[in-house]
Amino acid sequence: MRASDQSEVVISPDDTCDIRITVLTEECDKYPAKQHARRVAAKLGASNGLIYLAGKATRNWGDSDQQRPFRQRRYFYYVSGVDEADCHLTYDIRNDVLTLYVPKISLREAIYMGPTLSVDEAQQRYDIDCARYYDTIQRDLAEWIDRYNQDAPIYILHDTQAPDIPLNDLRLDEKSLLPAMDAAREVKDEYEIRMIREANRISGLAHRKVLENIHRMSNEGEIEGLFLDVCVSHGAKNQAYGIIAGSGPNAAVLHYMKNNEPLRGRQLVCIDAGAEWNCYASDVTRTIPLGRDWPSEHAKDIYAIVEEMQEECIRRVRQGVRYRELNELAHVIAIKGLQRLGILNDGSVDEIRQSGASAVFFPHGLGHHVGLEVHDVSAQPITASDQADGHRYREFVPTMSTPLLQEGMVITIEPGIYFNRLALENARTLSLSKYINFDKAEQYLPVGGVRIEDDLLVTRTGYENLTTAPKGQEMLEIIRRCGN
Repeated sequence: MRASDQSEVVISPDDTCDIRITVLTEECDKYPAKQHARRVAAKLGASNGLIYLAGKATRNWGDSDQQRPFRQRRYFYYVSGVDEADCHLTYDIRNDVLTLYVPKISLREAIYMGPTLSVDEAQQRYDIDCARYYDTIQRDLAEWIDRYNQDAPIYILHDTQAPDIPLNDLRLDEKSLLPAMDAAREVKDEYEIRMIREANRISGLAHRKVLENIHRMSNEGEIEGLFLDVCVSHGAKNQAYGIIAGSGPNAAVLHYMKNNEPLRGRQLVCIDAGAEWNCYASDVTRTIPLGRDWPSEHAKDIYAIVEEMQEECIRRVRQGVRYRELNELAHVIAIKGLQRLGILNDGSVDEIRQSGASAVFFPHGLGHHVGLEVHDVSAQPITASDQADGHRYREFVPTMSTPLLQEGMVITIEPGIYFNRLALENARTLSLSKYINFDKAEQYLPVGGVRIEDDLLVTRTGYENLTTAPKGQEMLEIIRRCGN
């Protein structure tokens, strides 16, 4: 429609309008660094002061001229969005000025590795107020110190990360910034959720590809290789953590990463693998049969218990729920299920839980935050830790200090049941042994372990499951279809 035609258009209140906005700039898709810096300042409760952060420096391996793989410091990334080495950052809280310092361009470095980030490129690419070369930082800091440091501190994460400036009597605060940043990172904004969602999308593609090809594989390493291939080919060159592809007894080793044993003769394989996208993590675990169907009733029964643990806990996720209570619910379901199978002896659920017997089979927490770290930070632990008194576990009593789930959090729900020979041997020496039928439990050692894990976005009325990797019946259908 031409502008001259607008006066001829009559819109009735009953008309349906299709309104579309076309944005002709990339500004809106920049990493929200300034918003994050302001959020950190708000968590500090400070209207004055200077936040100083050092990014990850270029480092070689010991006794080598080869660089270590670069991984940006996550606190630095949170308030910069910069995934480049040797950068520094300041945020002047009073004047609301976010400044990025980049290293001087080196001709030799540019010839070997390509040109480094220039100040002009940094100014255009990042959500900052000012970009400068690092050789100006001492002068800039000295000016700020002379003007403001008597009344306001320089906030740093650790005393080892103080600015390199030859001045005495600096007023530094190395205690307040870390908890403020932990609190700021706890709830994700729309941009962060998009990054985690994309990481999950690519992880889902990789998990699906493994399912489609598992019947052709003979070694755990092939699983790792195929997963990496799919992730890298879709632009996710980094993994959020080391890939776990544990088959048989290796599935009972929580962080098994050797991934070098044959699959032949094993019942299940536990694949815990998640891609990273623009520094944001996904965390996905699937346990799959190494055949077209469940290899044994033992494997099928344990999977069913873990599936129930996960589904019942996911169903209750919403704003205002105490995550610690979901953790306890998972243990209750595990105890009842293991009692049905005769692995746990008679006794009340409360008695068995307090004894610690369920932790022999479910030794880790139900989950954690996900964000810039796969085990992301928060103001408080998402769940109160089990307080061990010898081998006994104190009864959990909800308190006002137990953290609640908040809208915008991204958490995992990852129950598991494991049959680890070392854990069972140790349990025999403890008083909780009276609750365990060890002869029955050892029949399940070939199963290894079962873990199922999804990433959940907490909403006001419920949740959004960000994980797209097949599981349960869909998983089995893919294995059967592709195994023909």
